[in-house]
Amino acid sequence: MERAARLQELSAFLKSRRAKILPESVGLAPGGRRRTPGLRREEVAQLAGVSTTWYTWLEQGRDIRMSASVLDCIANALQLTSDERKYVFALAMESGSGAVPFQEERTEISQPLKKIMDELRFCPTIITDRRYFIVGWNEAAAHVFLDFEQIPFEQRNLISLLFTRKELQRLAVNWEHFVRGFLAIFRAYYGQYMEDDWYDRFLEEMKQVHPGFEQLWQESEVKSAPEVLIEFRHAKAGKMLFHLTSLQVQGSSDLRCSIYTPAPDSLTENKLQKLMGKE
Repeated sequence: MERAARLQELSAFLKSRRAKILPESVGLAPGGRRRTPGLRREEVAQLAGVSTTWYTWLEQGRDIRMSASVLDCIANALQLTSDERKYVFALAMESGSGAVPFQEERTEISQPLKKIMDELRFCPTIITDRRYFIVGWNEAAAHVFLDFEQIPFEQRNLISLLFTRKELQRLAVNWEHFVRGFLAIFRAYYGQYMEDDWYDRFLEEMKQVHPGFEQLWQESEVKSAPEVLIEFRHAKAGKMLFHLTSLQVQGSSDLRCSIYTPAPDSLTENKLQKLMGKE
C-alpha cells in the first residue's frame, strides 16, 4: 500500500472511531447541538494532549511526523481496542507484517486439516486464506451456505460472495451484522499486509460494484478473532443458531478456520443432520 493511500485509510478510520464516542463517556459535557455525532477534533486533541492543528492534519491524511508515544495517546483518547491499535500503528508507522509475498497459486489444504474439517461433521467449517478466498470447507458448510465446488476459485472470495450471492444475503437474519464480522477480520488483514496492493484494488472494485459497501467498510471494526452468535433462516431447515469461532491455522500460509458450532440450546444440530441426510 502506498503511503498516501495508507494515510487516507488512517484518516477515514480515525474519523469513524471519533464519531462513535459519546462526550460524556470520556468525562466531557455533552454541550450544545453537534453537527456530527461523537467527539469534536479539538476534544480528541485535548484528551490526547496534542495540538488541535496537529490532530486535524492527522485526520486530513497529511504526511506529518508521528511517534509511537503520540499515537498511543490518540489510541487511548479514541478508546481503541488492541486490534484497532495494531491497525492504526500499521497504517501510521508502516509496521506491516514483513511476511513473504502472497503466493498467487491456490493454497492446498493439508491432509491433517482436511481430517479435522471432516471430523467436525455437524459444524459447518470454512478455511480461508489471508485475502479471504475460500480454500477449503466441509460437507456441513456446503449444505448450510453454498456448494463452493460449483464456484470457480477466482470468484470464491468470501467478502465478494456475501455481496453477490442472494442465497447468502437471505441466509443471515441480520445480514449487515453478519457482514460486519467478516469485514472486521478483513480490515485486520488489510493492516497486517499493507505491502500487498491487492487489497487496495479489491476494495476499490467492491466500492464501485456494490452500493453500500463503502459505508459498511468505513464503519467496520478491527477484530482478529471475533466470537459471535449468528441466526440463520435457512431455505430448507428454517431457523438455525450457530456460535462462530474463528481460529488462525499455524503455518506460513496464514489460513483462517471459521467454525459454526450449533447452539446447544437449539434444534440446530438436529436440523443440520436432517438437511445432510444423516439422521
